[in-house]
Parts: sequence; C-alpha cells; structure tokens
Amino acid sequence: MSKRRIEIMDTTLRDGEQTSGVSFTASEKLTLAKLLLEELRVDRIEVASARVSEGEFESVRQITGWAEGAGLLEHVEILTFVDGGASLEWMRKAGAKVQNLLTKGSLNHLKYQLKKSPEAHFEDIGRVLEEARKLGFSSNIYLEDWSNGMRNSPEYVFQFLDFLTTQPIKRILLPDTLGVLTPKETFEFLSAIRERYPDQHIDFHGHNDYDLSVANVMEAVRAGVDGLHLTVNGMGERAGNAPLASVVAVLNDFMPEVEVGVVESSLYKVSKLVSAFTGITIPANKPIVGENVFTQTAGIHADGDNKKNLYFNDLMPERFGRKRRYALGKTSGKANIQKNLQELGLTLNEEEVRKVTARIIELGDKKERVTREDLPYIISDVLGSDMHQQRVFIRSYVLTHAKGLQPSTAVALEIDGKTYEEHAQGDGQFDAFMNALRKVYKGIKRPLPTLVDYAVRIPPGSHSDALCETVITWKHQDREFTTRGLDSDQTVSAIKATEKMLNIP
Repeated sequence: MSKRRIEIMDTTLRDGEQTSGVSFTASEKLTLAKLLLEELRVDRIEVASARVSEGEFESVRQITGWAEGAGLLEHVEILTFVDGGASLEWMRKAGAKVQNLLTKGSLNHLKYQLKKSPEAHFEDIGRVLEEARKLGFSSNIYLEDWSNGMRNSPEYVFQFLDFLTTQPIKRILLPDTLGVLTPKETFEFLSAIRERYPDQHIDFHGHNDYDLSVANVMEAVRAGVDGLHLTVNGMGERAGNAPLASVVAVLNDFMPEVEVGVVESSLYKVSKLVSAFTGITIPANKPIVGENVFTQTAGIHADGDNKKNLYFNDLMPERFGRKRRYALGKTSGKANIQKNLQELGLTLNEEEVRKVTARIIELGDKKERVTREDLPYIISDVLGSDMHQQRVFIRSYVLTHAKGLQPSTAVALEIDGKTYEEHAQGDGQFDAFMNALRKVYKGIKRPLPTLVDYAVRIPPGSHSDALCETVITWKHQDREFTTRGLDSDQTVSAIKATEKMLNIP
C-alpha cells in the first residue's frame, strides 16, 4: 500500500522571525533558504511578510532571484494581506509568485478587528484572488484564528470554506493561531473539514503555547491533512511553533502510513546554524537537536547499553548526524567511565576504574563539570601516573587593550622543552591570543584545532562573580571536544581552557 505524502512548509524565515528579538539579515535568509530547500528538502518555505520593510524586500528579492535560477520559485511563499492589491504589487517587484493570503478565520476577529460582515470580507478576498490570478500568482489562504473560529463560530468557518471552494486557490491553511487546541479538538475539527471538503488541499499550522504542538500535529495528520507548517527549533511568537525536527522524527517513527521528504541527517546542522544566526541557544534537553538528547548520565543506563542496548530507542543519534555520549558526574558508574575511556583509547584495570569513578563522583557532588577530555588529568591525579603528561605550557603572555588601538597579545609558549614567542592583534584580547598561537603552530607546521563554540558563565552552584568558567568547544578533523578553564578574569580562564586543548593528543 502506497504511503500518503505530507507536504512540509517551513516558516522559520517568516513566522519564526516573530520570535522576540530575532531578525535575520538578507544574507542569512538566503543561506537558510538554500539549506532548507536543497539540503533539508522541505517542500516549501514561507520567507517573509509583504510590505514590512526595505530590508525584508531585499531579502525576498535575493531569495527569489536564486530560487528562479534553481527552478524552485514555486516553493517560495510570501504572507500577504487583503489590502487592495498593495501586497501583490510588493510581491511582483520582489519577484515572488506564491502568496499566502491572511484572512479572518473567526467571527470575533472579523467583527472586532475588521468590523465587516462575512459577505463584505469575502468580496474583498475575491478581488485580491482575481488580481493574483491575472498576475500569474498562485494563492493559498490563511484563516487566522481558525481554531477559535471552530470553537465559537463554526457556522462562519464553514460559510467561509464554502466560499473558498469557488475561488482560484491552491491550499487552505488552518492555523491554531493562539496555540489553544487540544489533540482531541484538533482531530475533530480537521476531520469534519476533511469530510466536507475531500478534494481541497488542507495545511495545519500549530503553535505551542500549551506544549501540545507535536501532539496536535499527529492528530492533524491522522485527520487527513495534506501539509504541515513547522519551524526550525520551534521558533515563533510566544512559545513558538511546532518544531520541525521533533515532528519529522515522530512522523517517521509512529505514523508509517505517511511519508515526508525531509532529510533527517541534516536537521541538526540546520538547527545549529539557526541558533548561531539568532543567538537563541538550543535548550540542552530539546528533543532531537539538544546537546543532552543522546547523552546517558546514569551508570545503569551505560551498563544496559553494553547488554543488548537495553536503554536504546528508535531515536538513534546516527539518524541525525550525531553520536551517543556518556556523561561524567556523580551518577556515573563504571560503565560510563569505560565508555569514555574507549573513546579516548585508554585502558585501566578494575581497581583503577574504581578509583577514577570515586573521584568523578566526588567532583560531581561539588557541582564540578567533568568532560571526557578531563579524564586523563583525573587519571594522572588519582593514579599518580604520567598517562597525560603535559607537553605544552603557556609560560607567559601580555594582554593589551587600549582605547583607539586594536587589542594585542604577546605570548611565550613552551613545546617539548623549546620556547616560542609571537605577537598578534585581534578583535579582542582572546582573539589576539589565538592569532599569536596560530602563528606559533604555523611556524612549527602543526595543526591547531578550530574554535567552534565559546561560553562564559559563573560556575554551577556559585552566587558570586569572583570566578568565571569558560567552556570552549574545539574541532579537529572530524572530532569535537570541550575544554574549560576557571579564573577571576574571563580572558585568563579562556587561556587556561586553551592550554588544556593544546595538551590533548
């Protein structure tokens, strides 16, 4: 039996941009548009609202210019308004071809916002749709506040939908604008519409105010909708929209009767890029894309993974281009330690593992964060061994920062007993330090890992600003790892974290 294909429309660049404090530049929008359509392979993208700003116009013009050359122009959509054709003219100048026309899907919105009768609203919509047809545009229709419309004025909603069946439209877009639906209501409302309009293409647009968006999406699919509107990382107004990664995983794993074209292995990459562009950190426990999702912390879980994968589910990290990790802390057991030792290529006997485990638990009780890269240091400390002999020492440095002058650093580095000195400038003191370090490593023809993430915070459990912790993520070849430093000075703590990195084989 053939599967029913569900269209995925990503609205990160339009509805997702309504996240408080978020605004994409034109180049960022173009980059994400390309990734969404060509690599992630969503079916459509909604990229902007018409008539918002000159910056928005320029971003749409760049996207449509690229999309036309790539044969993807019909997959790029613009939110438009019933405004006498002004939005359509904006679209024409921007090079777009598909409008998502915003209309009133509840009687309350119509009466109190537009102060019009249904018939007058329908006439206005009809004129916009006819003008769009003349311009060669495709039209989809949003019924804003549709969910409340179905709760409080279903007669109006069906009157509106009856009218739309007579119009030149491609899709009907039904949003839970305020995120108020329960899964039961979602199924009942959409089933009624599906039964009455079996030939209409229907999309569901869910919001997450009650944390029910993924459950509502499942019920929408079960009710027979043809398309879903989602955003990367669940971005959007208030609590956001239904999250793309979670919905794709849920549909693939729990609804075998349907299929989507989204490439799972690209979800994490796009998620991280959106986070970088917006400055909004992905919660560590966010499903599919959060840092902790594929991390086992309890020792019993790591032990179970060694015994027929007792703690695995279908969410295998490799599906999403990720790897399983085993955290180190006070709940760690010997199995967690062994997993990390295997990754580092280290071998200890049972008694040595017991001692190292005890020390890690002790550190965890003190709220210390322990990473895999800390293990050799802990082993050396506990066992008195030279398993991780320090070969690189940052012997001295001078950090200069003066008004009107670019920050600079002079550094003296000892590598295998030989001293090297370099001086460099940068955008900040640590950037200057890293530039000097690169000069040293370039001179001795050694590769230097790339800095991919840099975070500074007060240490866990501390209520003082006397110390700060700098956690740096590095990438070397295909491996990412983290080091950390602690000091009263932020730059010095970063340098300490860097010295640890220089000594990791």
